[in-house]
Amino acid sequence: MAFALACFLAPVLALAAPYADFVIDARTGEVLHQDNADTRLHPASLTKMMTLYIAFEAIERGEISLDSKVTVSKHAASQPPSRLGLRAGQSIALRYLIRAAAIKSANDAATAIGEAIEGSEPAFAKRMNRTAKAMGMSRTSFVNANGLTAKGHLSTARDMTTLGRHLFYDFPQYYNIFSRTTADAGIAQVAHTNRRFLAAYKGADGIKTGYTSAAGFNLTASAQRGDKRIITTVFGGKSTASRNARVAELMDLGFGKAPNRVAVQKPARPAYVASADEPADDVARVVADAISGSRTLPAGKTLRLNVAVAQSPRPLPRPVPGDTAPADELLVAMQDTINAVLAEAQGAPAAPAATVVAEAEPEAAPAEAAEPVVAAAESEALPASSFVQETAPQPETVLAAAAPPAEAPATEPEGVDLAAVTVPETAPKPRPADLVAEAAAPDAAPATEAAEPAEVAEAAPAAEPAPEPVETVIVAAPAAAKPEAPEQIVLAAVTQPAEGAEELEVVTRVSTSGGRQWAINVGHFSSRYNAERQLLQTALVEMTTLDEALRKVVSRNGGYDANFVGMTEEMAQLACRRLQARQTDCTVVGP
Repeated sequence: MAFALACFLAPVLALAAPYADFVIDARTGEVLHQDNADTRLHPASLTKMMTLYIAFEAIERGEISLDSKVTVSKHAASQPPSRLGLRAGQSIALRYLIRAAAIKSANDAATAIGEAIEGSEPAFAKRMNRTAKAMGMSRTSFVNANGLTAKGHLSTARDMTTLGRHLFYDFPQYYNIFSRTTADAGIAQVAHTNRRFLAAYKGADGIKTGYTSAAGFNLTASAQRGDKRIITTVFGGKSTASRNARVAELMDLGFGKAPNRVAVQKPARPAYVASADEPADDVARVVADAISGSRTLPAGKTLRLNVAVAQSPRPLPRPVPGDTAPADELLVAMQDTINAVLAEAQGAPAAPAATVVAEAEPEAAPAEAAEPVVAAAESEALPASSFVQETAPQPETVLAAAAPPAEAPATEPEGVDLAAVTVPETAPKPRPADLVAEAAAPDAAPATEAAEPAEVAEAAPAAEPAPEPVETVIVAAPAAAKPEAPEQIVLAAVTQPAEGAEELEVVTRVSTSGGRQWAINVGHFSSRYNAERQLLQTALVEMTTLDEALRKVVSRNGGYDANFVGMTEEMAQLACRRLQARQTDCTVVGP
């Protein structure tokens, strides 16, 4: 009898899947417990976590949208259970496929997702492997999108825990789907395969189950209590009940070991790796296959790639003046330019200079009487020797212009071009007495005193009824003739504004929320856990109107408010009416 029983149990025990587990603190990634964590085993439907991760990534990158219509292929429709019931040629929105794969673990939906994103399941499997490598899942290789047993389709408890942590932190906006116990999948209402553990374990909110005969009963679960979040993975459970019990035991162990307060260290998000075309040369193909895991390099085969920089991209140093003498060609060119400028200056006509002086004082005298007296420099071109400064004042410093005796300009008249006037740096000789006439009119004195840039003397007496045009001599005052002023530094004056003189400007920001400033309250609770549980239960009951709302727990008056936020007024009113019809307390909260 005992022998017969042993013979009966031997095949059963032989078929038992290997066991492995892994527990981490999700906030930091600290390992709290592990057993056989790096053994490559069959992941079963835990594979769909990677399928959904890539789907969320593709949506974020604009490759596809939740409302994109997916045409189901014969290959996707022929997948074995668990199934949503898709038919070949059927068109269905991507959001329904995601719900079916995440909640019901539908194999046909997962395959349809992969084909919709990459065109075929093998191409999607390559992208899964690239993403796994980027995450650091070094002992994982995928062959399909749904996790059905296949040669080479293997992973570890450590890698699946890493994937679950990335799902939580990289796409928090989609993570809530893993806590829904039921959902509308378009063609059917689906129920969560992990609803028993979600309902039984305090704080559980995901993530994914898996089962095949080769893998056993697998589960990657996440739970939060207070500020602690624990992620646990179990491979090779004997049944759903024993697996859930083991996961709950490991969760309790994790919450006991994890510190109460710790700085959150989110995992680095993996960089997107685009699908590369087949390399042209054999060496590049071997390297690409080795990286992707599709081909193993021969033993002892070493490939060395020379990627050193051939030359420095730095620019040449800037030349320092004085280090080298200018080239002979440059000297010749400079000499030719100098000679050309001198020749042009010597041959320039003097008429424009007289015109400038005549236009500077249009009201000095009647047109027939205005005969400006211009010095010799204005009647003929400047000789080349005039560029050399002399001690005595040059003839170019004397400008004669006719002006009435009563209206002598107090300052330098506008429009007079003194560019041609050479001002010596030393004091000029005294003015000739015969060139300066005393001002007879008393009203001419203020103008003479006010002239800072030049001294003006008028010879015509104001008593004569018809004054004749006289010559006005303007002598440019040299720099040395000015009185020396005490050296001082003058800064730009800055006027301090009077206190209270400037009114404050109120700047407002235009809201970009699109009117989603309304919320609904579904109760006030004594603990955060009860408030979060009420939000979860309410969201599962009323998914139609609360699908796009955000769950938020607000601490107020010693308790916790359970709110759905980010809604329009119409959405909030409709959701409250539907909840009240189900005997659920609800209050609309305005902005």
